[in-house]
Amino acid sequence: MSGTSPKLKVFTFLAVLVAAFNLRSAIVSVGAVLDDLVHDFGASGSTAGIITAIPGIAFGIFGVAAVPLAKKIGLSGALTSGMIVGLIGLSIRPWVGNIWAFIFLTGFVVMGIAVANILLPAWIKLHGGKSTVALMTVYTTVLGVGSTLGPLSTLLFSGSNAWRWAIFIWALPAVLQVAIWLPMWWDKKYDFPAETVKSGSTGKIWTSPTAFFIMLFFGLQSMNAYIQMGWLPKIFIDAGVSPAHASIGLSIVGIMGIVGGFTMPVAIARTRDKNLVWFPVVFGASMFLGYVGTWLWPSQGWYLWSFLLGLGGLCFPMAIALIPARTKDPRITASLSGFVQPVGYILAALGPLAVGAIYQAIGSWSEILVGLALGTIVLSIVGFRAARNVTVDDELRRSK
Repeated sequence: MSGTSPKLKVFTFLAVLVAAFNLRSAIVSVGAVLDDLVHDFGASGSTAGIITAIPGIAFGIFGVAAVPLAKKIGLSGALTSGMIVGLIGLSIRPWVGNIWAFIFLTGFVVMGIAVANILLPAWIKLHGGKSTVALMTVYTTVLGVGSTLGPLSTLLFSGSNAWRWAIFIWALPAVLQVAIWLPMWWDKKYDFPAETVKSGSTGKIWTSPTAFFIMLFFGLQSMNAYIQMGWLPKIFIDAGVSPAHASIGLSIVGIMGIVGGFTMPVAIARTRDKNLVWFPVVFGASMFLGYVGTWLWPSQGWYLWSFLLGLGGLCFPMAIALIPARTKDPRITASLSGFVQPVGYILAALGPLAVGAIYQAIGSWSEILVGLALGTIVLSIVGFRAARNVTVDDELRRSK
């Protein structure tokens, strides 16, 4: 972004801000009204599991198409097109009369989000220049803001249609997003990055050990995040916590995401490798304690367990920030993001589905929470390797 006018720099920061805000608010708001939604539609508990799994599944499926789409119409064009599709889903979804129409339109919502998930880090890498770290900080911080505010929309409305208004309200920032990105697309035109190395001089992205471990790290963390977004309020409510406090608990998790979004890009840029690798271990230990506390004393300390789960959730902004930090070439950044996020989200989608199916079968959260706690040990080990200061570009060249 060096050499550009101050107005364009401000507009670029604003574009990243609104895009990041819309990445989570429309998803986490559903988890907070899941019981009301399922009751109104007369759907089963297994159908609720499908709803919580849709984001991960759709991010995996549609994320695969993001880079090919960007090659055809540019990064800005692909991002803007996805935002328009998402706005259509957000505007219509709350007012449908049956669960399958709701699920279908949720696919529209997450289709647009999937494209932004994949391409926004590459867009920042291409257009950020000297402001890349600052833009990544805005991206990951505001993403956390969206995660925090999403569940709180339930507190604004009451009555029989309260849940519908609580998720419809997130169409408003989506309108603003499209209004900002349409002129951005007009300004950037076709902006997929040109090759900076000869074609064929690097190996396939999945041959990079660092890319593989970042993918696993991202997938395991996302699995935990989407389980929490979809099921944490219900876990608390079933333990006797009020619906309002359960929504606040999920927002506490989101607040910690804001902290992580603000700190992790800078931490990765400045922290020495031998210290950085311990970050996922600390975050994993915090998540472990959060799950154990939720299992043993859910109603007594829901705010503390939410805080610990949120601290563990700093793995997410760390994984996102590692994508541009562990690449040099913007095309490699796009390829890494296109590998890490779709595959990672497919792994993540299995979590909410499995939780829904297991809970339907046994009717208890205890075994599920114990399993999630044990899974954080694997998350810590994988994150330790993913955080090593090795660039994917160098590994790919060595693999040829």
